[in-house]
Amino acid sequence: MTSKNSSTASGIGRVLIAVYAVMALGATARSFFQIATKFDDAPFAYLLSGVAGLVYVVATVALVRSGELWFRVAVVAIVFELVGVVTVGLLSLFDAVLFPADTVWSSFGAGYLFVPLVLPILGLFWLSRVRRSQENR
Repeated sequence: MTSKNSSTASGIGRVLIAVYAVMALGATARSFFQIATKFDDAPFAYLLSGVAGLVYVVATVALVRSGELWFRVAVVAIVFELVGVVTVGLLSLFDAVLFPADTVWSSFGAGYLFVPLVLPILGLFWLSRVRRSQENR
């Protein structure tokens, strides 16, 4: 169990959580609008944006909560996010036909100022620091 002093929601972790929350809101709202209004234009891309939004929601909640289970959920969500943004980023560059419309992760998150690419790297770095802090007690 994590203590309040070494939780993922302390220090710079609060900023990380705030960015995850903004991404969760933005990606989820955008995908909801796209699915509701123009789903037939690019169903795969819009559903993928919905998945990205859900991943950001799960990561945000997991980073806010304390305990070993939530720590592991955060790691899984953020690793999934990193794999997703790199995979979709590469696919959107090499096979643009797959993505007739942009997703949150298209072109490595270029539409979001590359935050989707940088955020999971920072998230995993922060989680590793929290883990090391807990182990050094």
